[in-house]
Amino acid sequence: MNYRRLGKTNLLVSEIGFGGEWLERHEESESVALLKYAHGQGINIVDCWMPDPKSRDIIGQAMEGDRAGWIVQGHIGSTWQNGQYTRTRDAEQCRIAFEDLLARLKTDYIDLGMIHYVDREDDWEIVSNPGPYLDYVMELKEQGRIRHIGLSTHNPVIVRKVAESGLAEMILFSVNPAFDLMPPTDVIENYFADQYAEDLNGVDPVRAEMYKICEQQDVGITCMKPFAGGRLFYAERSPFGVALTPVQCIHYALTKPAVASVLCGYDTPDQVDAAVAYETAQDSEKDYASVLASAPKHTFAGGECIYCGHCKPCPVDIDIAMVNKLYDLAVMQSEVPESLKQHYLSLEHHAGECLGCRDCESRCPFGVKVADRMTGTAELFGD
Repeated sequence: MNYRRLGKTNLLVSEIGFGGEWLERHEESESVALLKYAHGQGINIVDCWMPDPKSRDIIGQAMEGDRAGWIVQGHIGSTWQNGQYTRTRDAEQCRIAFEDLLARLKTDYIDLGMIHYVDREDDWEIVSNPGPYLDYVMELKEQGRIRHIGLSTHNPVIVRKVAESGLAEMILFSVNPAFDLMPPTDVIENYFADQYAEDLNGVDPVRAEMYKICEQQDVGITCMKPFAGGRLFYAERSPFGVALTPVQCIHYALTKPAVASVLCGYDTPDQVDAAVAYETAQDSEKDYASVLASAPKHTFAGGECIYCGHCKPCPVDIDIAMVNKLYDLAVMQSEVPESLKQHYLSLEHHAGECLGCRDCESRCPFGVKVADRMTGTAELFGD
């Protein structure tokens, strides 16, 4: 298992994570065994947005005796009232639910205290401004009962606001190629529509900018819904008219700027194995780019680099995807930050070494003019 730094939290999280919402479907002992099996495969991050006692008890039993080996995303505002899930900003209800979370997980702290499910801008105003809810979150942070503040959302507009505000150190966001087509919305059901508008092509510009801003601000992303509820596995349900594999979906998410971990839902050990297989997969098995570029419906053939690495190998070993990423981050600002320039200079090979052979362009499924970008990068960074 490979591990990535989760933004400014500095936590090292497994590239493949555990989304826990399916745990309550099974007998407790079966789900506890599944979590332990996943941990044995190197998975060390679990999301617990679920407020129901059964799911929380399962995670607590699975972590018992090895609390330090797990990184937990626990949500503040996901509550269990009258036997059902209720999202709330009521500080007292949040307190009751959080105390229950600690008790059932048998711990005295949560690694990532998540401001729960903020998709609307008016809700963002509530959770980000002084008031009972934010005061409670800050109190938990000051007490060390949450080690880092995070936030969960499906709306890229909210992600940008969070990243630029400095309130949260990381974000739980829905990342997959289908959702990335869509313009921002605060209605999550829109992402699961049977059909998408015909004119969608490539990553929506707001989303593309959002990923870059998170990278720029060092706000790490953990991913939910990497398979779009499973629809991407079936050509007849996919908005692209083609099927993708779990490994391809995971690779798509992990190639996005700022992304550290992909949290998959599991019913069986075989499904854990299918996700963890990413770590030993060949490049050909990870390749989502050629599939999306040739899809009969929506494609990603928009001439924009999405850092998929399909351009490899370079005859002079330039890391083209990384150079392109640093170039995109640099041109977002009026002046190239010194830290970004140093990151670029630390690369083994630089854009100025490009031979202009354009072999990479023949392999790019999205029509990116790589050689021209190498020239622009060399000028920008002063190669």
